[in-house]
Amino acid sequence: MICQFLSLEWKQFRRASYFQKGLAIKILLCLAVIYFGGLAVFVGVGMYFGLKKSFPDIDPIIMVNNYLIYWIVFELMLRYFMQQLPVMNIKPLMIIPVKRNAVIHFLLGKTMLSFFNFISFLLFLPFSIVLLLKGYPTLNVILWFLALISMTLSINFLNFLINKNHTAFYAIVGFLILNVALKYFGVFDSTATLGAVFNGFYNQPFYAVIPLVVLAGLYRANFYFIRRGFYLDAEISKKTKAVTTKDLSWMNRFGAIAPFLKNDVKLISRNARPKQVVLMSFLFLFYGLIFYTQESYKEMPAILAFASIFVTGGFLMSFGQLVPSWDSAYYKMLMSQNIPYRQYLESKWYLMVVVVILSFILSTPYLYFGWDIFAMIVAGALFNIGLNTFITLFGGALNRVPIALNVKAKAFSNTNGFNPTQLLIALPKILLPMLLFYVPYKLLGFNAGLITLGLSGVFGMLLKNVFLNKIEHVYQKGKYKTIAAFTEEK
Repeated sequence: MICQFLSLEWKQFRRASYFQKGLAIKILLCLAVIYFGGLAVFVGVGMYFGLKKSFPDIDPIIMVNNYLIYWIVFELMLRYFMQQLPVMNIKPLMIIPVKRNAVIHFLLGKTMLSFFNFISFLLFLPFSIVLLLKGYPTLNVILWFLALISMTLSINFLNFLINKNHTAFYAIVGFLILNVALKYFGVFDSTATLGAVFNGFYNQPFYAVIPLVVLAGLYRANFYFIRRGFYLDAEISKKTKAVTTKDLSWMNRFGAIAPFLKNDVKLISRNARPKQVVLMSFLFLFYGLIFYTQESYKEMPAILAFASIFVTGGFLMSFGQLVPSWDSAYYKMLMSQNIPYRQYLESKWYLMVVVVILSFILSTPYLYFGWDIFAMIVAGALFNIGLNTFITLFGGALNRVPIALNVKAKAFSNTNGFNPTQLLIALPKILLPMLLFYVPYKLLGFNAGLITLGLSGVFGMLLKNVFLNKIEHVYQKGKYKTIAAFTEEK
């Protein structure tokens, strides 16, 4: 039966009308998997020697166990945003004599082949091999490694139970932030306390049965969770929802572009995919913490300029790059109206500008790291408003892949709406601000780099009408190709 399921999955992929596009995307994803997989192996091999050199008085296995809780929380957060739920067209299987249990076991089995499950394997297997070569007890190392793999698979199934539970996710994020804050301010260091649990899996190998029991329990919980909704009546019955309306009359002050802005606000508030992307863009605000807290990056101001762009540019990097795909469901109707294309594009520009300004206001706590860092964020925000918004809109003219707004998939892993051209358009968004800052910085100093980066954004704002006219021409030229692409059957 499993072989028949695999055959159906392959036929569905190969016979789809979008086979070639899907194949190109999957090739890119395979290259990414190879790259990150190789990186994990490299880190796993060097982890022992790096820890031994940095902390000669502490056993590397103890150091890994002490900080393993952060890896687990990070992996759970990564899966929450990126791991796609198992999908299979089960409606045809409900009316033929196929056992429900077999279908459910196949769905759950598919999740175990996810690349996210192999990250820990590729990271900790080389580390375990190095431990064995260094003379660590064989049984202890093997059972410790099996306990880690069991925990990884447990996280896999736990993710599906809390997938739609935002409260659980915020609790996990709060736990992580609280622990980091307590450690940073010297109030309480939880690494040793929590590390004792993971050290127990190594020091007392028979404890490895605990993660196996947890894994079995989570698998069983997922099995019954899916089985409860595995009925034909549940699939074909229509669900009624209470209709809610929002008073957006205050947006009328924006004049001719107000209807488009209202439409975008409604689109974000009513659909799953835009909500996920907006939440993801909010997390970009914390991007600076990766760089501003590290002493090594202070000697690389170009990298700090790169980070400053992301702090306020998360929305245009995530939501903006999928313009006009967000409107693909009704794009044909939109283009048939007597509406100037310029108003449509200008509304998208204003939306991105408003969110950049809000992100800048929310980034004011970065003043804690000094005026130089905050000035860099100011310059980055000006660049985002004056140039990055126009680069993003121009890239949208080349994006002709429709988006299903309510697809139940993760914002990162959902390749619906993905276009390889976006990767090329992303390069100037990243490299141009670094170049604008670095060249004057090397020639004249830090302040010269900041002023150049900020003035480039001011210059772009002054040329707003010129840029929008050029972008409008590009959109008009490819208008009918875009309509045809958006109406293609998927």
